[in-house]
Amino acid sequence: MKKSSAHISAEPRSLPAAAYTSAAFFGAEMEHVHRRNWFFVGRADEIPNGGDFRAVDTVAGPVILVRDLAGELRAFANCCRHRGSLLLSGSGNRRAIVCPYHGWGYRLDGSLAGAPEMEGAAGFRPEEHGLVPIRMEAWQGFVFLTLDPEAPPLLRHLGNLPEIFASHRLDEMVCTWRIEFDAACNWKLLVENAMEAYHTGYIHRDSVGAQKAAPVATAGDWQCIQVLDDRSIAVLGAAPPPFPPIAGLSEEARRGTYFSMILPTTQFALAQDSMWWLQMRPLAPDRTILSIGGCFPRAVTARPDFEEKARSYYERWKRVGEEDVGMLEIQQQGLRSPLYRPGPLAPREGAVHRIDCWVLDRLPRGVLE
Repeated sequence: MKKSSAHISAEPRSLPAAAYTSAAFFGAEMEHVHRRNWFFVGRADEIPNGGDFRAVDTVAGPVILVRDLAGELRAFANCCRHRGSLLLSGSGNRRAIVCPYHGWGYRLDGSLAGAPEMEGAAGFRPEEHGLVPIRMEAWQGFVFLTLDPEAPPLLRHLGNLPEIFASHRLDEMVCTWRIEFDAACNWKLLVENAMEAYHTGYIHRDSVGAQKAAPVATAGDWQCIQVLDDRSIAVLGAAPPPFPPIAGLSEEARRGTYFSMILPTTQFALAQDSMWWLQMRPLAPDRTILSIGGCFPRAVTARPDFEEKARSYYERWKRVGEEDVGMLEIQQQGLRSPLYRPGPLAPREGAVHRIDCWVLDRLPRGVLE
């Protein structure tokens, strides 16, 4: 495939407006970026027991994550093999999956268990009509999917991320909080914003305030910066964070909070005492669902005062998310101006430039012309 990185100037500049507003450009991204790479869908600990399920919306459409009765976590397209009805919503526990429309039933391994009145249908073979499986891999309890059977293994995509994040022991964490924003902006605005501290002294002047970040050397399909502060910035204010640092953190991890972007759409933010994620789900050139989730070490969640003290983390994550989304929706409006011209990127926006190049390198040449 011919690539389009030639559209990026040698001098780092923001992308042309069409990269954020064009339906054709968005369609190319969906085909060549989002549906050919790994995307994050949740924590395995959110589906702990046989029969537990969670229905999620993704760039692959509606998906069911379910743990079968043997304990294996599986992913299927959330649509009936008969006439496509949505099968499940929300989360819960089921011994089987039954279509609410015509009663077709599926075992938790995805195989078809029953199809009323189909015995007389010509050529009908039940074994050919199980739920459509989706390629799934997990790392440290984080579950990723891809629609591309040729995509490299998840660990190759992650490169040296597992090594850099090893001392946080993410496999021992538990998801305790989630929130979603329906953001009226392009998905890349959220990704770019998440990977630079240039804006924090302005948008977040009264919350997290100005921050300093250092680049982190990465190998693989991810980018990373570290906001330097020897205390957790997962809470607001100058008071000591409610929870202690994770035992055994490396010297590098103790220096500050890692803000990583597993391309194309998943941010893991690792503080000294917790982690949170931002997952962007593109819906249209100017609409994205932003999902934020928070995790703590399992031992911390067992504390009798956990719920009370965790509130300050949730408030911080929610407030900063609201501030970012509000600003990016304003930016999206400005990008619609026919007078907009791409401007030069600041030295603190190096990760933004690298992310933009990564996206354009996966698109056909000429998509921005």
